[in-house]
Amino acid sequence: MSDELQPFKVDVPEDVLEDLRDRLARTRWPDQIPGSGWSYGTDLSYLQDLCETWRTTYDWRAQEARFNQWPHYLTDIDGQTVHFIHARSPEPDALPLLVTHGWPGSVSEFLDVIGPLSDPRAHGGDPADAFHVVAPSIPGYGWSGPTHESGWDVRKVAETWQQLMARLGYDRYGAQGGDWGAIISSSLGTVDPEHLAGIHLNMLIAFPPADGGAELSAEEQADVDALQTFLKTGTAYQEIHGKNPQTLGYGLTDSPAGLAAWIIEKFWAWTDNNGSPEDAVSRDALLTNLTVYWVTNTINSSVRLYCESQRSGRFGPMGERVNVPTAAAVFPKEIFRTPKAWAEGAFDLRRYTRFDRGGHFAALEEPDLLIDDVRAFFNDLR
Repeated sequence: MSDELQPFKVDVPEDVLEDLRDRLARTRWPDQIPGSGWSYGTDLSYLQDLCETWRTTYDWRAQEARFNQWPHYLTDIDGQTVHFIHARSPEPDALPLLVTHGWPGSVSEFLDVIGPLSDPRAHGGDPADAFHVVAPSIPGYGWSGPTHESGWDVRKVAETWQQLMARLGYDRYGAQGGDWGAIISSSLGTVDPEHLAGIHLNMLIAFPPADGGAELSAEEQADVDALQTFLKTGTAYQEIHGKNPQTLGYGLTDSPAGLAAWIIEKFWAWTDNNGSPEDAVSRDALLTNLTVYWVTNTINSSVRLYCESQRSGRFGPMGERVNVPTAAAVFPKEIFRTPKAWAEGAFDLRRYTRFDRGGHFAALEEPDLLIDDVRAFFNDLR
């Protein structure tokens, strides 16, 4: 792989898909306490039904066509393959926008937002809101993986994005992301502030100031209480990812049903749903995301990002104020809903929007809300 931009097409060999279907057919299922639902983890009956769809009727080739409507490229940065979608806008004054996914997501999260962001005119919007969209796969994820050496933490990913945007010839650009994408974009604000017009985050993370800060509203206190509950009861996966990722990787790499169980639990727990993840995200979208992990064999390298970032001390906020213009989009079922005053203490906060619906996977759950908020924020920064 060279540092040139090499055109790439998503085209999974048929024998890889046949092997996936064969493994799903031979799954050895665990027991489940009758009537326990999701209370012990991923519900057995739901997962069996999802995996049957994955095995029998899910159409990966149709999803490949959705991917391939956009130009894809591979390039080498610091010895690591980097995959990205580059959807240049037909509007000459479009602002470059770098969008970054998280875990357990993938670049597939953005399939419904790339079009409206890059070509608003064709989607009933104002052409003045257009972006040249760059949507990379994080190193270790999807077609940017696996990683082959240690040290790939969030800061190194941000430094890689800085090189990528420079390689594309973009002197001024915006960044957007949630989950790891939010942390990477925040880090980019300290790595490349001279070229960054602003960052839009749908999971802005900040802690209270040393003096405790302003008194929280009742809504903000409820958000902080929910976060404390999440930290006590919902972060077991972080402990495993951060300390023993290789041990976990054997099972998830060998069993597609195991992979699905591990990932789908988060789509159930972190989306704005009424009991099923499909209340928030379509079954096809769930299976497309799973298939990206499976066909690229990157679940193991994807979770190493936790381990690398914990070992380097860069797992969350790094104590550096981000002095580029920042927007926070706060969805009610997000796992980290930061009070405005905390965000103001750590970022140059220009926009803070609370929504009445949506969760952790904003681009999948509420693409229209996300698109409108991104457009409104960057409208003043162009």
